[in-house]
Amino acid sequence: MISIFYRQGAEIIVSQHETEFASISKNDVLWIDLLSPTGDEKRATEAFLGTEIQSRAQAEEIESSSRFSESETAIFANTNFLSPAGDEMAEDAVSFTIVGNTIATLREIPLRSFTSLQRRIQARPAQYEDGWTIFTSIMDQRIDLDADIIELLDKETTQFSKRINQKEDINEDFLLDINQLQENAMMVRENIVDKQRLISGLIKSDRYPDRLDGKFSVLLQDISSLINHTNFTFERLEYLQDTAVGLINLDQNRIMKIFTVISVLLMPATFVASFYGMNVKLPLDGFSYAWLILLGVMTLILLTALWIFHKKQML
Repeated sequence: MISIFYRQGAEIIVSQHETEFASISKNDVLWIDLLSPTGDEKRATEAFLGTEIQSRAQAEEIESSSRFSESETAIFANTNFLSPAGDEMAEDAVSFTIVGNTIATLREIPLRSFTSLQRRIQARPAQYEDGWTIFTSIMDQRIDLDADIIELLDKETTQFSKRINQKEDINEDFLLDINQLQENAMMVRENIVDKQRLISGLIKSDRYPDRLDGKFSVLLQDISSLINHTNFTFERLEYLQDTAVGLINLDQNRIMKIFTVISVLLMPATFVASFYGMNVKLPLDGFSYAWLILLGVMTLILLTALWIFHKKQML
């Protein structure tokens, strides 16, 4: 699907047909949004802009050198947008192509930041001068959503902390859940750092409009704050993980202590029973109440051992 946002007088019109390119001036087009485009839509956009639009494989490239690049006619920028997918985070590749004052975006799935921006563009057309303004608005929306994701991670981290304080059952699943939160926090941090690198690359470009210095500075400040917040969240998760492992070790030590104490308590009685279980002639042999005497001796030994353990606070 293609959405072409172009200015007509004081209004911004949206067209969803690539055939409209023939009747639109390039200077009037602000934004060309390609959502899972067909081959005809992509080729028509490339012909209109006079440059090739990066493919999805190029947009998903992970090397830092491919995140931002320039040609004689265009700027190419790639990044990933995160979205919660159950307990994990899903990455959706987005490619930006800036030619003059026109921006083209390529994505494969609907994104909330794009949808909300499209509504605002038509509601307040005067606020959006060109494609650079569209780009800063997309980044601003995305950073706000990343902040919401970090807040969600904070809430989940707080819930795990409460579970530890309330001495709930801490087991393997508990540790795996914390580990998944750590993975999510690392993905969020990497994604935010990726946007920081992308914006820094744009600022260094000769095509970058100086009038946007204020907006880009605010974006970089917001990103720095999110990185610090994410680092703090990750440190909290590491602390919770260490605490959970420590509590599990204490429970295991307590169990081993119980088994050890029981073994030591039964050792004297076991020795007596084993001694009189030998097939040789022993004292009290043939005495009809010998078992009572032996049972009393074993009980006395057991009680004496219990008293010694209790006195030394080993129980």
